[in-house]
Amino acid sequence: MTIYLVLLLLGAYLLGSIPAAYLAARWSRGIDIRQYGSGNIGVSNLWRSTSKWLTMPVIIFDFGKGMPLVWIAQLLGLGIDQQVAIGLAAIIGHNWPLFLRFSGGRGMLTTLGVAFALPPVNGLVPWEAITAVVIVVIGTFIIHNSPIGVGAAVASASLISWAFDKPLPMTLGFLAMFLIAIIRRLTAPKTSFTPSVPLRQLLLNRLLFDRDIRDSKAWLQRQPPKSEENKGAKPAK
Repeated sequence: MTIYLVLLLLGAYLLGSIPAAYLAARWSRGIDIRQYGSGNIGVSNLWRSTSKWLTMPVIIFDFGKGMPLVWIAQLLGLGIDQQVAIGLAAIIGHNWPLFLRFSGGRGMLTTLGVAFALPPVNGLVPWEAITAVVIVVIGTFIIHNSPIGVGAAVASASLISWAFDKPLPMTLGFLAMFLIAIIRRLTAPKTSFTPSVPLRQLLLNRLLFDRDIRDSKAWLQRQPPKSEENKGAKPAK
């Protein structure tokens, strides 16, 4: 079983490391998505920087990154704690990908995919993921602040798991997903705004709004630096 666990952990990390949004922007528009909009390597920034149609296959791929290997782990007889570790490896791969020098996206779709996969493969209802989707919808379309909605959704998962008396390894796994999300927000790469924001305010902005400044319009209207890499890039449509 040990060799299966090692192979699945490695496979999950490498699969998670495939930067679908980055590759889609590069192949379709010839741009480095890290230099546009929020600078994040995720579907939201891909949507704003390119087109909504380009995001559809990326959404499916990122959502499904952690699912198959968690399912395979269960088929091989690995325990819930090992399944959780494999799901976390996929999320870590997305957030700190080998192929982009360990600087990736926020991993929310991959996290949601793992949250949807873990309970059902063990005969349980994925109330954590269902609740998370509801909270994200409320945050996005009612509160109009998707970063806060996403943060609250991830934070709720371990509480929901505990409330429904799920196995302890699963509950701790959801807590780990929340901690990974927080660490990724707080350790985001520096931007042109970073030096001008006091450290305490910077950390609070990143924690709550997933950006260095509160002004979302100014944040999303950042332009890429003039460089050879971005010459000839096709504008978003």
